[in-house]
Amino acid sequence: MARALVVINSQAARQKVATWAAKAPWGTRVEFKEQKRTTEQNDRMWAMLTDVAQQVDYHGMKLSPDDWKLIFMDALNSEMRIVPNLEGTGFVNLGRSSSKLSKAEMTDLIELIFAYGAKYGVRFNEPKEQAA
Repeated sequence: MARALVVINSQAARQKVATWAAKAPWGTRVEFKEQKRTTEQNDRMWAMLTDVAQQVDYHGMKLSPDDWKLIFMDALNSEMRIVPNLEGTGFVNLGRSSSKLSKAEMTDLIELIFAYGAKYGVRFNEPKEQAA
């Protein structure tokens, strides 16, 4: 087996992982990750980013939802890195993708967007109870 993924959501899945671990050859790498963000969280994030983009000027500029996502990801300390572009005329963002956020990290990002929006009077159009 070159690569496998098991979501531990039952005793049988937990047993499968234990069995594979017991039989794995020396040198096999095993990685455990938290549950990934949900589709509902992703939808909520983009709705909130759109609300912020439509209602807030950032240092006198209107930014896109994508721009706001990068700003909030940076505020979340999500390993944002900026490097010069190949021509030396600008910069490239090597930041982390929100698609790799865990469910808990995505909740933190949504709460950060909500807190920022509240500070600047953003009226979020989607019901708050869908934010989890």
